[in-house]
Amino acid sequence: MKNPNPAFGAQLEPFHGIPSFMRLPVSRELKGVEVAIAGIPFDSGTSFRSGARFGPRAIRQASLLLWGYNAVQKVAPLDQLSVMDYGDLEVIPVDIRTSNAGIQKQAGEVLAQGVTLIALGGDHSVSLPLLRAHAARYGPLAVLHLDSHPDTWQEEFSGQPYSHGTSFRRAIEENLIDVQAYLQVGIRGPTSEAHDLDEARGLGARILTSDQVYELGIPAVLESIRQVCAGRPLYVSLDIDCMDPAFAPGTGTPEVGGLTSRQVLQLVRGLKGLNLVGFDLVEVCPTYDPGEITAILAANLVFEFLSLLALKKMG
Repeated sequence: MKNPNPAFGAQLEPFHGIPSFMRLPVSRELKGVEVAIAGIPFDSGTSFRSGARFGPRAIRQASLLLWGYNAVQKVAPLDQLSVMDYGDLEVIPVDIRTSNAGIQKQAGEVLAQGVTLIALGGDHSVSLPLLRAHAARYGPLAVLHLDSHPDTWQEEFSGQPYSHGTSFRRAIEENLIDVQAYLQVGIRGPTSEAHDLDEARGLGARILTSDQVYELGIPAVLESIRQVCAGRPLYVSLDIDCMDPAFAPGTGTPEVGGLTSRQVLQLVRGLKGLNLVGFDLVEVCPTYDPGEITAILAANLVFEFLSLLALKKMG
């Protein structure tokens, strides 16, 4: 969909114009829209480096380098889909519960109009209200969770059930996730306790660590994803720290030994043909992002997901 508004610099070079995502129109009017891209600038659930509230802005800025045609997937997603930059969902930095409720409500309003939502975080706590909204529409979801951490801890702060490290435990407890179709990919690094990963497995997560990804290779990992998730509504949650910090340093809790940018592109492209219903990309922290390489990678991953939705529409 070409942007006819010259104020957005639709036909200009990357250094011109107003940086909406890929220079898309910005509106809350979704009539006739198939995909909405929304920022969720909330980072008060983080347990280490804050700053992911500025992630949506950085990803939009980096998206100006996306020329429009996906040469690998052989599709121009904006020519196939009606896409709108929805702006940012309202959050309250000092109140995670109120923010969660608001995110769930606002995301639900988008989904209720038959629009697919692509969410730009923000820290990984925002995935819980997004999963609530999507499960309310589709039922328990198959979930592909790309991350360096399982995010299934009981709590990270004493007596506090909500943070970016507890989202998927809460989602499982609330039956938002079909645990027969829940796969975590890229898990690695030191943990708080020896049993942390076994606890995640006990909750229903199937885990492919980053070491296993390297040993198996991406084609085998994709085959595992298809075996677990095929035929179900699939939600993809991508924490940018699933990548090695050599490729994505701009994140709040980096862990060495992660996936390469090439590997994660292969993974996302390999989801072609699955029943994709939602996507979030979280934990981009521009403060720690020299050369904007993390934001550039994030913008390209959103473009790959748009390409998957375009291919899905084309059949």
